[in-house]
Amino acid sequence: MAGLVQDSHRLSVKTWTEEESERSAGTLSRGQSMCDDTSSELQRMAAIDRRDINSQNSLHGRGALSRIVSMVMTLREWAQKSMAAETERPDSFLERFRGPAHMDIQAPPSRFSHSQTGSERDNEIRWSRGRRKCNIVVLSPSDNAYYHWLMVIGPAVFYNWTLLVVRACFDEFQMRNMLVWLVLDYICDGIYILDIVVRLHTGFLDQGLMVKDLPRLRETYLRTLLCKLDICSILPTDLLYLTVGMSYTPLLRFNRLLRLPRLFEFFERTETRTGYPNAFRICKLVLYILVIIHWNACGYYSFSKVLGLGSDSWVYPNASDPEFASLSRSYIYCLYWSTLTLTTIGETPPPVRDEEYLFLIFDFLVGVLIFASIVGNVGSMISNMNATRAAFQTRVDTLKHYMHFRHVSKVLEQRVIRWFDYLWTNQKTIDEQEVLRSLPNKLRAEIAINVHLDTLKKVRIFQDCEAGLLVELVLKLQPQVFSPGDYICRKGDVGKEMYIIKDGRLAVVGEDGVTQFAVLTAGSCFGEISILNISGSKMGNRRTANIRSLGYSDLFCLSKQDLMEALQEFPHARAQLEQRGRDILQKEGLLEEVNVSAGEELEEKVERLESSLDRLQTCLARLQSEFNSSQLRMKQRITALEHNITTVATGSGFLSDTDCNESVSGGEGARSEINIRL
Repeated sequence: MAGLVQDSHRLSVKTWTEEESERSAGTLSRGQSMCDDTSSELQRMAAIDRRDINSQNSLHGRGALSRIVSMVMTLREWAQKSMAAETERPDSFLERFRGPAHMDIQAPPSRFSHSQTGSERDNEIRWSRGRRKCNIVVLSPSDNAYYHWLMVIGPAVFYNWTLLVVRACFDEFQMRNMLVWLVLDYICDGIYILDIVVRLHTGFLDQGLMVKDLPRLRETYLRTLLCKLDICSILPTDLLYLTVGMSYTPLLRFNRLLRLPRLFEFFERTETRTGYPNAFRICKLVLYILVIIHWNACGYYSFSKVLGLGSDSWVYPNASDPEFASLSRSYIYCLYWSTLTLTTIGETPPPVRDEEYLFLIFDFLVGVLIFASIVGNVGSMISNMNATRAAFQTRVDTLKHYMHFRHVSKVLEQRVIRWFDYLWTNQKTIDEQEVLRSLPNKLRAEIAINVHLDTLKKVRIFQDCEAGLLVELVLKLQPQVFSPGDYICRKGDVGKEMYIIKDGRLAVVGEDGVTQFAVLTAGSCFGEISILNISGSKMGNRRTANIRSLGYSDLFCLSKQDLMEALQEFPHARAQLEQRGRDILQKEGLLEEVNVSAGEELEEKVERLESSLDRLQTCLARLQSEFNSSQLRMKQRITALEHNITTVATGSGFLSDTDCNESVSGGEGARSEINIRL
C-alpha cells in the first residue's frame, strides 16, 4: 500500500513537472500569471505531501517537501511586499490626466506560434533575449546612465589636462612618485578605451526617434571627427619611454589631451541638470582661470630651464639657492608669477633677453584677451542672478513714486508695501504664465497640475472631470494674492470670475464685515454661481455672499469668458456645475420655480428660427449670385450688338454725303430699334 502511495506521489510530481515545463514553453509572455500558477502548484504539492504525512508515518521524511514549499511561499510573499513598498504607487489624478505610461511597442505574436517545434521555440527565445540585451546596452544621451558615465570620463580627462604638464615640466615631481603615476595613467587609459565602447553604443535621434541599431551607430560614429580624436588619444605613444627614459613619459602622453570635448560635454550636461546654473557657471569660469594660470606657470618654469635657471633676474632662480630649492616653492613661485602676469598687474622682474620680451608680450596678450572675456561673462552672470531682484525693485520704486505723486494716504501706501514684501518673501514675484509661455500646452498643463496638485485634488469640480477639460481649465487659471482684510467679492456685485483657494483662509461674512458664517480653506471654490447664469436665480449674475480674506491668501482666478469657452465642448461638466449651483441657490431660497418644459420649448423655437434664418440667408445669397451673373451676360450681349452695328455702318468708305447721312440716320434708327427691343 505504501508503494502505491509512493508511486502515485512520484506520478503526480512527474505530471506536474511535465505540465509546468509545457506551460513555461507555451506561455512566455505571461510572467505574472506564471508566478501565480507556480505558487498554486506549490501549494498543491504541499497539500499532497501533507496528505501523505497524515496517511503514513512522518518518520519516512515526506514532510520535508511541505516545509520547503511553505518557506518558498513565505519568501515570495516577503519579496512581493518589499517590492510593493519600494515601488511608488502612481497618483490616480495624474494618471487620468497623463494617460497610459509610455511603453515600448512590441511586435504582435505570430498566429502560427502554436505550431512551432521545440527547436524553433528555443531559437525564438534566444533571439528575443539577444534583442533585449541589445536594447539594454544602447544608451540615450539624455539618460542618467550616460550622465553617470560622463562623471567617470570627466575626471580622467581633467587629470591628464592638469597633471601631465606639471610632470613634464617638474622632473622631481615626475620621478618621486613613478609607480603612482603609472597606475593612474593606465587606469585613465582603460577608461578612455571604455569610453570608445560607450560611444559605439550611444544612440541618437533621427526624425524624433532614438536610433538603436548597432551597425548604424557604429557607422555613424566612425565617420565623425570625434572618432579620429578618440583613436589618436589612446595610441600607446608612452611606450617610447623604453627608449628615451621614464622622465619623458608625460610628454609622450600629451595625445591624451585630445579627449577634451568629453570634459566640455560633462560641464554642459551638468549645467543643464543643476538647479543652480549661475553658481555652476561661476565655478566653471574660476576653474578655467586656474587651469590657464597653471599651464602658464608650468610654461614659465620650462622656459626658464631652457634659458638657464638663475641666468638672469627674470628667469626662475637657480636650485642651488636653498630658498628656491624645494619643489613646492618652485611651483608656488611660478604660479604667483603667472597670476601677476596674466592679470596684467605686473610687479615682476623686467625681462632681459629678447626671448623673454617675446614670451612676456605673448603672456600679456593672452591675459588681456582671455580675462577680458571671462570678466565680461562673470559680470553678465552676476547681473542675471540679480535680474529678478532688480526688476521687482523697479516695480516697487515705480509704484512708490506714483503713490507719492498722487498723494495716496500713508495707510494705503503701507498696505501696498506690505503686499509687495509678502510677494518677495514667499517668492511669488515670478510671472508663471510668462515663464511657461514657450512650452506647448500639454507640457504647460502637466507642469501646472504637478505644481498645484494638492490644491486641484481638493476641488470637487476637478474630481470627475475629463482630462481635456482639466487641461483647458488649468491653462486658464490666473494666480492672485489678496492681503488681510481684502474683500474678494461683495454681495450684489456683478460676477465676472470664479475663484479657487490655493493657500490661505477666507471667511463668509455678513453685511457688517465682522460676523462670520463660514470659513473657506485650501481647495474650496466659490463664485461659480454668478457666472453660470442659472435660470431661475433671483440674484441673476450677482454675488450672493461677502467673502473676505483673513490673512494673505493665494487664489486661482477663472474668468467667465474662459470658463464658458472651456465648458462649451463639455456639456456634461457644465450640467454638473449648474446642478451644484442650483442646489446651493435652492438651499438659500434664492431659486425661483421655473417651468422647465416651457424653457425647453422656447429653446426649440429659437433653434427653429435660427435654422430658418440660415436657409433664408442661403437663398438670398444664391439669388444675388444669379442676378449678378445674368447682369454680366446682358452687358456682354449689348457690347457685342454695338460692335456689330459699328462694323456695318463703317463697312463702305466710298458713300456720298447723302448716303452717309442716310446711313447714319439708318444706323440711328436701327440702334433706336435695338434699344426699344431691349
